[in-house]
Amino acid sequence: MAEAGLICRSCGAVLSTLFVDLGMSPISNAMRLPEQAGEMERFFPLRTFVCGACKLVQIEDVASREEHFHGDYTYFSSFSTTWLAHARAYAEMMTRRFSLGPDSLVVEVASNDGYLLQYFKAAGVPVQGVDPAANCAEAAIRERGVPTLVRFFGAGLAAELRAENRMADVIAANNVLAHVPDINDFVSGFKGLLKPGGVITVEFPHLLRMIEANYFDTIYHEHYSYLSLLAVERLFARHGLEVFDLEELATHGGSLRLFAGHAGAHPGPSAALMAFWAREAEAGLDDLSAYAAFADNVRATKRALLELLIRLKNDGATIVAYGAPAKGNTLLNYCGIRTDFIDYTVDANPVKQGQLLPGTGIPVFAPERIFETRPDYVLILPWNLKDEVISQMAAIRDWGGRFILPLPEPAVLK
Repeated sequence: MAEAGLICRSCGAVLSTLFVDLGMSPISNAMRLPEQAGEMERFFPLRTFVCGACKLVQIEDVASREEHFHGDYTYFSSFSTTWLAHARAYAEMMTRRFSLGPDSLVVEVASNDGYLLQYFKAAGVPVQGVDPAANCAEAAIRERGVPTLVRFFGAGLAAELRAENRMADVIAANNVLAHVPDINDFVSGFKGLLKPGGVITVEFPHLLRMIEANYFDTIYHEHYSYLSLLAVERLFARHGLEVFDLEELATHGGSLRLFAGHAGAHPGPSAALMAFWAREAEAGLDDLSAYAAFADNVRATKRALLELLIRLKNDGATIVAYGAPAKGNTLLNYCGIRTDFIDYTVDANPVKQGQLLPGTGIPVFAPERIFETRPDYVLILPWNLKDEVISQMAAIRDWGGRFILPLPEPAVLK
């Protein structure tokens, strides 16, 4: 049945179909200091719906964008060597494919700490970052010399830059479209800032892969939308933009990189894009029945993970975690995994070290803690970086330690 007052953030239709309900959860990055452990935490409904009209999967709004993206934002892209390599390869590809040079301008929306734009800058391509988190922007400017505006992106900022004759040859938007509550204003900004022959690239975890692999932990309050090609193309078309090419990526468990521009400005559609149209059609993503089984699969995965952890704890094992990502907090809170199962977690980001995970109160230490305490098992929370984590932590096998992957199915790695 329809939820009173809930309308689609993309097309404005009434939302009437629940996708999955993950119960009550705190804001995913609302970490606390140990001296705040006794203070009340705020929990919010974590529910997602699928729009029957445009098929955008989206969360029920409970917190403003300012609450998520503020001066103390805890995610810094440059702490992941995997992500830096991805950014470098992207910059090299875009510079070569679209003949970028000293007369071009690359604008990245949600540019974080300059992790991506640094590679364009090193190649002599002018850049402009935009990010609402002041601490991330300050790191981009200080450490990488990447000019960064501390602003939320949208039609208003695009108009300001256009008035300064600073229109973009390339707009990069990596893993940000899902983080935007007013998605129409955001995409309108793309339209307003892009040169007539310019290119927008948008990367996002693909909804179909999330459904297929039960990656429910990518659902959290900071992610307002869960995207398919179908839903994004309908959104872009509403603003006079057109997707002309596509790449499939391995990042975040399976992502898409879309290439788009002003309608009719680029040849297309490419063979890759047409093939993906067929794939989504075969999966039935334009039919609500394709979304129906996800909630039951999520509940089954929760039971399987708890059964594994209970069995290991009953056998006397010590278990810790690696990472303090937002997705990990969804997993831990939905499954009710606290310090009775996980002694602590570690993270390479010093901003997170010394704090407590939201909801569960699990303490965060530097990665060296694992080698000091020699646990039996390490639960990898950022499963999308599992190869990087396993490589960094390979020495746990010296004392018989083993890794646990929670998704797509809970498993102890050999």
